[in-house]
Amino acid sequence: MSDFHRVRRLPPYVFEQVNKLKAKARAGGADIIDLGMGNPDLPAPRHVIDKLVETVGKPRTDRYSASKGIAGLRRAQAGYYGRRFGVKLDPETQVVVTLGSKEGFANMAQAITAPGDVVLVPNPSYPIHAFGFLMAGGVIRSVPIEPTPDFFVALERAIVHSIPKPIAVVVCYPSNPTAMVASLDFYKDLVLFARKHEIFVLSDVAYAEVYFEDEPPPSILQAPGAFDVAVEFSSLSKTFSMAGWRMGFAVGNERLLAALARVKSYLDYGAYTPIQVAAAAALNGPEDCIREMRATYKRRRDVMIESFGAAGWPIDKPSASMFAWTPVPERFRHLGSLEFSKLLIEKADVAVAPGIGFGEHGDDFVRLALVENEQRIRQAARGIRRFFDTADDTLHNVVKLKQPA
Repeated sequence: MSDFHRVRRLPPYVFEQVNKLKAKARAGGADIIDLGMGNPDLPAPRHVIDKLVETVGKPRTDRYSASKGIAGLRRAQAGYYGRRFGVKLDPETQVVVTLGSKEGFANMAQAITAPGDVVLVPNPSYPIHAFGFLMAGGVIRSVPIEPTPDFFVALERAIVHSIPKPIAVVVCYPSNPTAMVASLDFYKDLVLFARKHEIFVLSDVAYAEVYFEDEPPPSILQAPGAFDVAVEFSSLSKTFSMAGWRMGFAVGNERLLAALARVKSYLDYGAYTPIQVAAAAALNGPEDCIREMRATYKRRRDVMIESFGAAGWPIDKPSASMFAWTPVPERFRHLGSLEFSKLLIEKADVAVAPGIGFGEHGDDFVRLALVENEQRIRQAARGIRRFFDTADDTLHNVVKLKQPA
């Protein structure tokens, strides 16, 4: 397998090491509390499931669907953007339905990337943001993840020193993995920068509805001139707990979306029509289910902050997303995030996502997903506390721990 060109360009998948250790522990009877993968445990809304059941088996729904998405679903996404962001979309030319935002990102990379093209990607970042372009033959240059003036300093430096000049920059807010949120002013500055330097912006807002403060996260398409340079990717996976349904969208710049639609037309016939019909019902339907989802994740976040802090591991409080991004405790930090994550499985029966899996600048951190109920999160905290309290005795022959100054 290592002889294949595209596979050679990909680093080892760090999360697979954690997954194998987790599976081995469970096979041995361990009750592993999984805070690793951002895989929602909440049910999809009842009215969405009812619409799926109603549509399955109807004449014509078993036939090939439309690669860019059925018209009703594209109209529903345009309606959602109008209500949520005040952004007007033409469902015919400015909306493409994707098989989740991950597939959309990967196929957009295939559509716009020539061998050797440079793309600017935050580090740390969700893996597909970089690997999609690597698989397409592109070259990745890292920029900071924080939506601050330093981000633009790094962009300016990349424009000046990268040969060839970068073709695009990727952003993701609320961020996976860091949970950072960008302001509309940041997006306005980013659009101005992109237009000035003639580069594209690919924005991921998969977590736009998972927020805990009064101010909802904005869309880059709210910024003046954004349609000249930007495409935004979203998903129903987190908003409606429909991760396995694989329903996402790309919206924005017509030229980029036409390229994406053409690539997709060679690769798929779109999602199963009843799933698309049910997805339209989600977007057009009542929003109380979204508010309930937010309330659930906020309760879990607060329980995690309280119980993990009491266990001796203070957690940085996220204002959005279904994740907490927090430093590896100081005495374990020299081990790196992967080895620390392995220890948590072996010694605390808790699985987390090692920060190194999101880029080398994430290695001092781990990502914790709010995908277990409050009781299980407290159970995880108890296991971690036992591990911390006994680590000096149980690990002295295995690893050397850093002692407090």
